[in-house]
Amino acid sequence: MSLTGGNRHDVTQLIPLIDKIPPVRNRRGRPRRRPDQLFGDRAYDHDKYHRAIRGKGIRPRIARRGQPHGSGLGMHRWVIERTIAWYHGMRRLRIRWERRDDIHEAFLGLATCIITYRHVLRLC
Repeated sequence: MSLTGGNRHDVTQLIPLIDKIPPVRNRRGRPRRRPDQLFGDRAYDHDKYHRAIRGKGIRPRIARRGQPHGSGLGMHRWVIERTIAWYHGMRRLRIRWERRDDIHEAFLGLATCIITYRHVLRLC
């Protein structure tokens, strides 16, 4: 993951993010190198990005601009929005105060551990 300035649009990091997806081990065969589908909101709806995603063998499931809500994509995107809300629940991550990227990423890793621990406690 690469950190960018707060005034940069997220779509500028779409392709580098896809390229950094690590292989996923299956029970048999070669590890998968990419997901089957990519879900996104209307901000990612541009032919340039649709072509780039399809070129990598991924089916884009991106909400279209100008279309009414109710496409069913919100059901999948809600998980991401909820997770981001959990990260914002950590005061230190709500606003990025650290100038160094490595310290900010360390706090992200720590927050991930805390969120996972809380989730496991609810399951047990």
